[in-house]
Amino acid sequence: MDQPRRPVVVLSRALDQAGDALAAVHPDDLDRPTPCEGWTVAELADHLAAAPEHFLQLARGEQVDWSARTGVDASQLAAHFRTHADDLLHHWHTQPDDQVAQADWQSAELGVHTWDLVRALGLPPLTPLDDEVAERGLAFLQQGLTADNRGDAFGAAVDLPDDASRYDRLAAFAGRDPRA
Repeated sequence: MDQPRRPVVVLSRALDQAGDALAAVHPDDLDRPTPCEGWTVAELADHLAAAPEHFLQLARGEQVDWSARTGVDASQLAAHFRTHADDLLHHWHTQPDDQVAQADWQSAELGVHTWDLVRALGLPPLTPLDDEVAERGLAFLQQGLTADNRGDAFGAAVDLPDDASRYDRLAAFAGRDPRA
């Protein structure tokens, strides 16, 4: 059965779990290291909280500064994120069916950084991270991310055993080592 709106459904779940991870950040966590080399929890959480707003800027054809901070206090990051996540979902619900597959790259970005944040916080899975977010995110990354275009954002893919979880596979393809 063809489900052309599936990317939007999965993006909604990616946004929900990212918002939950942001809500789990406490002031004592802000200086902790993360799987994003050189980033603290404070930096990663702010980057993640800014993502929906940046995605919307891009959709409107605006120039996006991916390094721009939210400008809100760390205690407000989850609320900031959820406000812009709702706006992002509204945007995708207004797009024609032949455009919504583009939402998968946003699920990939959110999925990787949610995994990063959950790992940095040392949390057991909040609720188990959504396998379909990881599957669609990984499929998207595998379509276009090569050894030649990884830039500074992605390390080399990490080999994992066959029984690794879907989320660990997504993280490993993005250059994180789930065994670390």
